[in-house]
Order: sequence, then C-alpha cells, then structure tokens
Amino acid sequence: MKSLPEKDPGRPDHAVRGGRSPRGSRRDSGADRRAPARYLLWLLRLQWRSITAGALFGVVWMLSQALMPAAIGRAIGDGVAARDERALVTWSAVLFGLGVVQAATGAVRHRFAVYNWLAAAYRTVQLVTRQATRLGATLPKRLSAGEVVSIGLSDVSHIGDSLDIVSRASGAVVAIVVVAAMLLSTSPPLGLIVLVGVPLILAIAAPLLRPYRDRELAHRELVGELNTHATDLVAGLRVLRGIGGERLFSGRYRAESRRVRAAGVAAARAETRMNGAEVLLPGLLIALVTWAGARFAVRGEIGVGELVAFYGYAVFLIVPLKTLGEAAGKITKGMVAAGRVTALLRLDPELPGTGTARPAADSELVDIASGLVVRPGRVTALAAADPRDAQVIADRLGRYTGGEVDFGGVPLYEVADVRKRILVAVNEDRLFSGPLHESLAPDGDEAALRAAIHAACAEDVVASVGLDAHVAEAGREFSGGQQQRLRLARALVYDPDVLILVEPTSAVDAHTEARIAARLGQARVGRTTVVCTTSPLMLDRADHVAFVQDGQVIAEGTHRDLLETEPRYAATVTRGEAAERAGM
Repeated sequence: MKSLPEKDPGRPDHAVRGGRSPRGSRRDSGADRRAPARYLLWLLRLQWRSITAGALFGVVWMLSQALMPAAIGRAIGDGVAARDERALVTWSAVLFGLGVVQAATGAVRHRFAVYNWLAAAYRTVQLVTRQATRLGATLPKRLSAGEVVSIGLSDVSHIGDSLDIVSRASGAVVAIVVVAAMLLSTSPPLGLIVLVGVPLILAIAAPLLRPYRDRELAHRELVGELNTHATDLVAGLRVLRGIGGERLFSGRYRAESRRVRAAGVAAARAETRMNGAEVLLPGLLIALVTWAGARFAVRGEIGVGELVAFYGYAVFLIVPLKTLGEAAGKITKGMVAAGRVTALLRLDPELPGTGTARPAADSELVDIASGLVVRPGRVTALAAADPRDAQVIADRLGRYTGGEVDFGGVPLYEVADVRKRILVAVNEDRLFSGPLHESLAPDGDEAALRAAIHAACAEDVVASVGLDAHVAEAGREFSGGQQQRLRLARALVYDPDVLILVEPTSAVDAHTEARIAARLGQARVGRTTVVCTTSPLMLDRADHVAFVQDGQVIAEGTHRDLLETEPRYAATVTRGEAAERAGM
C-alpha cells in the first residue's frame, strides 16, 4: 500500500525565476503557479518515481499486446501453413507468455496509474485548502463559493486524469514506433503507411482540441457560477420564503441552469467530434494497411502468416491511437482545470503575511486607532454605542483587517502565528459536519472539552444528542442559541492567548446568559479575553469595561462605575429597560 502525500503537499509558488533556495541552490523556475502547464509539470516532477514506474509498466503492457499479432502470424505461417507442429507449439507458448506478461503488467500499471491520479488530486486538494485558509476573508471577495466548490470537486479530478493517462500514453507511443519498425522490416511500403499515417491522423485531429478546450472552459465557469447561486439560495432559503422572493430567485436559477446546459451541450458536441475522430481516423488507417497487405499477399510478396500479422497490427493500432486521442482530451481538460487552480493559487491575502516576533502570552494588546488597551489575564468588555464599531475593532485585533495594533509593544503584522494566538469568534462561524466531539475539539482533549462545555452552559445540548452524534452541515439541527453555546465551547477549548468574543450570548435566554457570564472568567483564568457586548449581565462580570463611541474609547472602568458616571454608556446598555419603562 503506497502512502498519499503527507501533511505538506509541496509549494508550487516557491519557485521563482532566478531565485535561490535558503541553502543557496537554484530553485526550479518551472515549478510555479504562473501557468497551467507549469503546474502539471510540477506535479510530474514531484511524482516522477511513480510516473516513471507507471510509464515503464505501461510500455511493457502495450508492447506485449503489440507483439501478439507477430506471434499469431508466426504460429500460422511457420506452424499451420508449414505443417510444423513444433513451431506451432513454440509460438503458441510465446503467445501464452505474452498474455501472462500483459495481465501482470496491466495490473501493476493500473495500480500506479490509480496512485498517480489520487496523489495529484489529493495534493491539489491540499494546496487549494491551504490557500483558502491562507486567504481567509479575502477568498469570498475574490472568488465565489461555487468556483471553489468546482475546483475542489471537478477540477482536481481532471488534474488526476491528466497524470493517470501518462502510463498508457507512454505505452501507446512506444507501441506505435515498434509496430511501425516491424512493418518496415517486413514490408517497407506498409511501414511507411503507418509512419506517415499516424502523424497525419494527429495533425488532422489537432484542430479539434482548441474548440473543445474553449467550450470546456466556458462550461466550467458557468458551472462555478451556478454552484454559487445554489449555495446562496440554500443559505438564504428561509429569508427568501419570508419575503416572497423564492419564485423570483428560482426563476433566475432555472435560467442559469439552461445556460449551463447549453454550454454543456456545446462542450459535448466538441468532445463527440473528438471521439468520432478517434474512431474514424484510425479506422481509415487500419483499412488502408489491411488493403495494402492483402494486395501484397496476393502478389506473393508476403506470406499468409505475415498477412494475418499485418491485419493484427492494423487492429491493434486502434488501441494506441485511441489512447493518444484520449490523452489529448484528458490533458486538455487537465490544462483547463490547472488554469483554475493556478488562478486560485495566485491570489494573495489583502493583508501581508505575519512576521517572526513572538511576544509573551501575557502581553498587552493595544488598538491604537480606538485607544483600547487590553490588559493581560483579564476579561475586558467592549461596549459600543454602535455594534459595528465593536466589530471593526475586533477585526483589527484579530488582524482580519488592517490597522495599527500592538501586541507586547510589537506591531501585530510582525507577530508570528497571529491566528493561533488571537482567536476572534463571531456568530457567523459555523459548526462543522461530522461527530460533535470532533467539531468541538479536533485534538480530542476530553477533559478540556468537558470544561469548555460547562463554561458555555452547553451540557443540556450535549446530553440531548451525545458527543458522538453526527452534526449536519452548519449544525442546522440545533437552534440558534444552542449553536451559539456550542461555538463558544469550541472557542474555549482552543484556549488561545487572546480570545475575542463578539456578542457570544445574543441568542440565549437571560438565565443561561447569567451562568455563562459567571463561568467565563473562571474558564479563562490567566488568559486574556475580550467580550464585545452591551449585555448588562456580561458587562457586570467583566474585570474592565471600555465604552466606545464613534470608533473611540471615551470611558473606562467597571460596569457599575460607568453606569453612574457616564450617561451615554448607561443609555447604551439599558436602552431595553428604558424602553420598557417608557411603555409602562
């Protein structure tokens, strides 16, 4: 059993023309993300051992078939026609041996071909996933969800196909050359027919590749757009039904589906022309070789055994010629798919990569733009008159947007592993599909998971389904409040140096919120926590409260002190109570 690529699939973007590796060796300028062909060549170089082994077994597998007509011809000519029983037995044994070799090498060739397919597809999935993680919030701004889905499902398959076909295509090329050489040695005219006919067939079929590639590319782009519309429809189905827009958007989706169908039919027409050429053109060559061989046999220039062998060669040539046509189609699709993959790999995050500084975990986090100072080891509440201001500050602190933020006196963009050290948890986060315990704690620390579930007051949710229960996509079987508590438990399990929670209790009832507020500080002892909220229950349990208005911190202190000294803060956090009193 061969292993697939390990955790690091390689880095096609590391090779830079004229650059050097850290050890001073010259980097391979071909293995980069600039062009589809370069990406496929990069995969070939990485998998050269299995590709070479597959090609070698493919050559032996195809040659064993190519030599069978010769063995059959000799058995008929030297054995049957000459009435030589020994020659008949000998060449029959040779034919049997060729069959055994073909069966054995065919199985091994197929094994390598499947491995090459899986390795190329899996490595591409790893690269796409790593790039999607690297891009973060930049990805949905630059690429639609449907395009990412298409890359992850269809394009990786076509890239695998383009490497899978190498083993059979190599055997096809060698087999054609060997058959042509055997024909030349026996009958130069027949050999010349094959030598001239094969390039002529390829030249005639070549113009069919470009329209097929163009139509396949157009079809793939439309499929990506349709996938995007589908994901948007599913995500907003309840809203659409609520406002009566379901019919309108379903009509648009229907129209887009028709466009995709039309593009698919156009691509299928082009593919059908290629498939027809794969059968027709080799068939014409075979008919010509058979006709010429029969004329030579009638004139006595070749024997009956050689005629049978020539007919066998002609029939056999269908396989390698069709394989070459199939290779052209798969490589064309692979080029289209690789173009989409390299387009994704060429995207860069809106923010540059993090640096190498590693400030201590108990360092202050300072948002210079707003004046917020988050002191270590405390629960700091951020109450904003406009909740959007709190979200903006949270994004800056987590470095999801640009801005001047210091961590331990070091600019945040110079800090290494920001995503691991500072976690921003928002209500737009999703639960992952799969076992609940894996969605909440991928590392499998059950003790930490139990403590986090307790702190998030999610014991009742877990008890109702069990930690081994399968979570549907986005956790849709849970209510909004249950999802919110499970997301909070997941954030607490991660235990980052700095945890930033944005409205973590907006969907739970007051009693549950009070318990979460009481337990959060205990769960985060010794760690830095920021809670963006205007809930009095959460604010009252915070060690420190910062009040933000118009993007600036204008007051700080405890919740009770600010209620007495800052009317604007009081109006913000008690507006619900004030409105209730006004109604009375």
